[in-house]
Amino acid sequence: MLVPDADSDTKSAPRDPRQQSVGIIGAGCAGLITAHVLLEDGFTDVQVLTRDMAVGGVWMDARVYPGLQVNSLHGEFSFSAMPMTEDSKGARLTGADLTHYMKEFSGRFLEGRIRFDTEVVRIRRDQGAGWLVDVRNGAAGTAETLQYERIVLCTGGCSNPRIPGSLSQAAADAADFTGPVVHTQEFPARIDELLATVKAVEHDSPDVGNADTVVVVGGGKSAQDVSAYLANEGRKVSMVFSSTDPVLASTKPIPGCIRKSRLFSTMSPHIELHTWLEKFLHRTWVGGKIVNAFWNHCERKSYSALDIPPDSPLRHTRSQFYGVANDEGVLSSTRFHGLVRDGKIELVAPARVDGFASDGRSVILDDGRVVQARAVVLATGYKSSWTAMFDKQTRAELGLDRHPPPPRATRYHWNYSTLAQRPASRADTDLDGPVMVRGLVPAERILARDFAVNGAVITNNNGMTCEVSAHWISAYFLGDPLRLPTTVDKAREHGERHAAWMRQRYPDMLHYLNESYSTAAAVWDWPQWIDGLLEDMGLPTRRSGGNFLTWPFKVVRVQEIATLKEERDGRRARQLELL
Repeated sequence: MLVPDADSDTKSAPRDPRQQSVGIIGAGCAGLITAHVLLEDGFTDVQVLTRDMAVGGVWMDARVYPGLQVNSLHGEFSFSAMPMTEDSKGARLTGADLTHYMKEFSGRFLEGRIRFDTEVVRIRRDQGAGWLVDVRNGAAGTAETLQYERIVLCTGGCSNPRIPGSLSQAAADAADFTGPVVHTQEFPARIDELLATVKAVEHDSPDVGNADTVVVVGGGKSAQDVSAYLANEGRKVSMVFSSTDPVLASTKPIPGCIRKSRLFSTMSPHIELHTWLEKFLHRTWVGGKIVNAFWNHCERKSYSALDIPPDSPLRHTRSQFYGVANDEGVLSSTRFHGLVRDGKIELVAPARVDGFASDGRSVILDDGRVVQARAVVLATGYKSSWTAMFDKQTRAELGLDRHPPPPRATRYHWNYSTLAQRPASRADTDLDGPVMVRGLVPAERILARDFAVNGAVITNNNGMTCEVSAHWISAYFLGDPLRLPTTVDKAREHGERHAAWMRQRYPDMLHYLNESYSTAAAVWDWPQWIDGLLEDMGLPTRRSGGNFLTWPFKVVRVQEIATLKEERDGRRARQLELL
């Protein structure tokens, strides 16, 4: 249980926290909004470091390819200081929309604050106070050490490709594989190479069986996007996977009062249930039946809308309720599910690619089958971005490593009717993610107020979640009145409780997530997550309005949080008047 912060008095600080330097690692969504909020709060020495040549992170222009679309249910990805313009405000934002938005936002608010082409090699504690950041300057090829009094880590979990050793370039070379092996992260940069290597073919041609094939390894959203792009370019595609992501779809666009409201979040249990409706839905037998029927209906309608047959490998997936569902929208003949329906993408599943065949033009599956491959695209996910930046000792001091659940974690249990039939998973005995408070501050550093993380929470609304998190982090750095654990041990207990919640709410999530994305999850219940942060700061929650019956259907808009700075300033002033 979080208790009011007892260390919010900043009189003993050597100088105003706003005069202390802050280094922000990463120039994606989380890094940009964190820098903006800190600057708005009066921090004068804020610098963003990125190894890239432009802003955006996963949405940087060099990583975005034609046809890429945002797949989060809410469909929003903007900040309150600069709402999306009308021409990119539709239900399905494209990668190009976000690339343009991130560039425009940084140009308007962060001019001169971002240091590009600067790779962070190592982050370590200074012997005195603060942090030392060893960097490598790409263009100059030089190394230097930067010093900051505070660090915000915003590198996310989609920075460093995870490539199985059996599918690495070295393994391909050893097998004399003659085609390109490309991870999805580098797919945009190597599209021309792939298209030149694998010749186009008419999908209804009698020669299609003998045509060169691109094998896409993986069943997630990236694998689907890449497969769709290549198929639309006339290439023969075989997608090999053991399971795929759950998907949400409809025969016509879902109205805002459902898609952009709190309805889905209300139907998803949160670690804390605050309203009578949530308590009824998730703690009673009748409520559990209603919730179960709701998600079953969504799943059936989605399969029907996407024309997915009962025997399709695309049904080898987690349920929408227990997983991160991709929002597919309405079926289109040029997108993944429409291309599968029309026979333009071959599904090889359930199966796993074990390695390259000795003929140099095939891959071997785990069941012994051989699949012809002129090129291979690896949609095999990402490893933690944190591992390379911290040595083992510093990671341990910060508590950023995976770890077995402690013995006392068994005492945490949520007797929710909606979780009574949760599926079994290896995650129950797997390692927990880092021990964090709110997924924002390592428990071990809770009293230091010099280190935070933003963007490591999985959510269906990155824009709002990262922005409210940035305000929480700024309040934490400033020493504002903030509901916090008062000791490191209480902070550990808070983090362990949340890890236990993740194991119960998303049974297999900790199994397939890396450390940079396993601190917390606010997938369907991101509005409740945001409300928890607002409560920590002593600010109003459930800002969309509505009465006791209509509030779940009120559209959630980013403008609701546009006045957080003024509200926090007012609360700080009132607290000072009481001193």
